[in-house]
Amino acid sequence: MDVEIIELGPDRLPEIVELCGRALDLPEDAAEAPSIVATLADRAAADRPVLRLGAVRGGALVGVLVGSLSARDPRLGHVDLLAVTPEERRQGIGGGLLAEAEARLAGLGAAELLLAGNPPQYAWPGIDVRYTPAVCAALRLGYRQDRTAWNMTADLSEGSPALRSTEAAEQRLAGRGVTVRRAERADLPALAGFARATFGGAWDGELAGSVGRPDAGAHLAERDGEILGFAAYGSSRPSWFGPMGTAPAAEGSGIGGVLLRRCLRDQAAAGVEAAQIGWVGPVPFYSGAAGARIERVFFLFRKELNGQK
Repeated sequence: MDVEIIELGPDRLPEIVELCGRALDLPEDAAEAPSIVATLADRAAADRPVLRLGAVRGGALVGVLVGSLSARDPRLGHVDLLAVTPEERRQGIGGGLLAEAEARLAGLGAAELLLAGNPPQYAWPGIDVRYTPAVCAALRLGYRQDRTAWNMTADLSEGSPALRSTEAAEQRLAGRGVTVRRAERADLPALAGFARATFGGAWDGELAGSVGRPDAGAHLAERDGEILGFAAYGSSRPSWFGPMGTAPAAEGSGIGGVLLRRCLRDQAAAGVEAAQIGWVGPVPFYSGAAGARIERVFFLFRKELNGQK
């Protein structure tokens, strides 16, 4: 392999974006290359170690890998992005980048490497099964599949059930003392606290990436100043919806459907034609509330590093 693998500085982010625009085969991914790179290779560095590797031939960037350590468990490393230009594939470049990432992340203390999203900043749950060569390469290089995840797609074209009015439902909620409104930056501490206390995980970080940011936002429901639920979008990618959550005591009240469709209307108004509901849990809810359908399926892989467990 006559390429050099180097670490890429922030000054080379535009080159990474250009490469991903050509190397990400699925058009919905290529179209959002600027947001994906900004999230994974730049914004994520605020709360976790981020590794940016480039494969260079003759000064030209022909492959890139972005990896990171989990902010919640530093024994877990992640490959967040791996892309090789179409004309340079099947020459061992991807494998070379992956081997270098394994060594460097192990040096930072990682005992396992996951080919899976590293919340709160991630662009995919794992490897989209339509990137079949990537799935084959992962298996060939000793990774084992341990989970499957999926997204649902909500059509945002005119007349879609995802955009139907929430006015009547909001009036019913108001009659029970529930207010639904857009979240502001001043709401973030309370929202993050609610998400941590009620759901755990990394949703507080995803909310921080949604509230008050361009191409992103959130809505909340409250009663007497107490948060009952929230929904957010655009934390990592403009077309992606989530997370959302409703307090257990408020489940079945209709709050979730209202919050969901408010966010989807925002995305439609911003020009998004189809929203991706990422890493979906309750499939029947999203199908009924927004007419969403399962579309993208992802395999998640992991591998022990240096024989550690």
